[in-house]
Amino acid sequence: MPGSIFKAICLSLIALIHLLPIEPVAAADRPNIVFILTDDQRWDSLGCMGNEIIQTPAIDKLSREGVTFENMFCTTSICAVSRATYMTGQYARRHGINDFRTSYTPEQLDNSFPMQLRDNGYRTGMIGKWGIGGKLPVDRYDYWKGFPGQSKYFPNGPQGASQHLTEIMRDQSLEFLDGCSEEQPFMLQLYSKAAHCQDGDPWPFQPDPKYNSMYSDLEIPAPPLASEDQFNRLPEFLKTSEARTRWHVRFENPALFQKSIKDYYRLIAGLDETVAAIRKKLEEKGFAENTVIIYTSDNGFYLGDRGLAGKWYMHEESIRLPLIIFDPRLPERDRNKRRSEMVLNIDISPTIFDLAGLPIPAKVQGKSLLPLLKHGDPSWRNSFVYEHRVPIKTIPESEGLRTKRWSYVRYVETDPPTEQLFDLEADPLEENDLAVLPDMQPLLNRFRNALDQEISEIE
Repeated sequence: MPGSIFKAICLSLIALIHLLPIEPVAAADRPNIVFILTDDQRWDSLGCMGNEIIQTPAIDKLSREGVTFENMFCTTSICAVSRATYMTGQYARRHGINDFRTSYTPEQLDNSFPMQLRDNGYRTGMIGKWGIGGKLPVDRYDYWKGFPGQSKYFPNGPQGASQHLTEIMRDQSLEFLDGCSEEQPFMLQLYSKAAHCQDGDPWPFQPDPKYNSMYSDLEIPAPPLASEDQFNRLPEFLKTSEARTRWHVRFENPALFQKSIKDYYRLIAGLDETVAAIRKKLEEKGFAENTVIIYTSDNGFYLGDRGLAGKWYMHEESIRLPLIIFDPRLPERDRNKRRSEMVLNIDISPTIFDLAGLPIPAKVQGKSLLPLLKHGDPSWRNSFVYEHRVPIKTIPESEGLRTKRWSYVRYVETDPPTEQLFDLEADPLEENDLAVLPDMQPLLNRFRNALDQEISEIE
């Protein structure tokens, strides 16, 4: 066939293809995504994570029907920094948000998962605690009910006598879902205030009064590490830190501990009701079989452990989180699974990109969790860097390296830095600091060098 005729035929075929109607990408071709991010909820504050006292039936059901990650951690245990990590999939040293005032750069916001999903056809909603400085991105979402700062648990009236914030946000979530259709995939970020304290208020944990009868006839045991002995093992600067100051107003005596822990659990009961309500609405709207639900928290929380309250430091109480991913498209054989891999908050952003069928931005440092929903990954990480370099005078800055067996932390503001080393196999509660032992110095030196190397690689 002469070349000119062949070329003409090819050009005609290309023109014909361009004239054919292009089918819009329907919701059925990509899953809907509901991303629930709670606040200050430690890993063991769910029934499905082994807590035999707390009542979380809806979340436990989500766990039974999904995949539960038993070793989920945050890379920085403080609200703003962790939320930026969730949005960008980056360590703080890369995203640069290390306080409550710094905003996302235009490039960071443009490349974040909610903006990219919206640009690629998703209907997006943001409800709750935005938690990052700068102008709120109201116009970057199809549905916006976010707020700056902490807000209040009873924003519209007297404490305990007006609608609770968790219920308000629940209603907003249902309103968002009512505005969705099967013709367009959607992604909802629901960022709760619960179970965060109402800072500066004499009533720190403020649940909806309808839950007041829960746990009222129980005496909840104190955590194993809530003792004077454990407090005395802390470095001196932690004994006078913000975490100790807050312990005095939340957990200082048995009566205060019972009040605070029960109210903390009651706040989580409100979150459990929200999960149930969202799943019911998804069923009613016909979305349930194509909606992935991700449930996790921004950081952990000391519930009087070690004589502390709050978070910030590298103990497991502060950095270990719940994580459940429910994907109704998984076959039954892949449901009700528990994964032991070490997963991080930097992994949620690439997971959402992967779910939506979108390329993961090059600057993302996390890994998609989708392969772990079905099988293991021999190349999965076996360590991660912890960093808390937020400049707050009463919260000592720290950084560390966590492996499956070891937890190495150094507090960087002393000269020389104060180091601690815990063998998690022999000492899972991190009670015995090995950094002071002469025969551990070679290992300690290896961790110093390894952390320096890891830090250079994540910046």
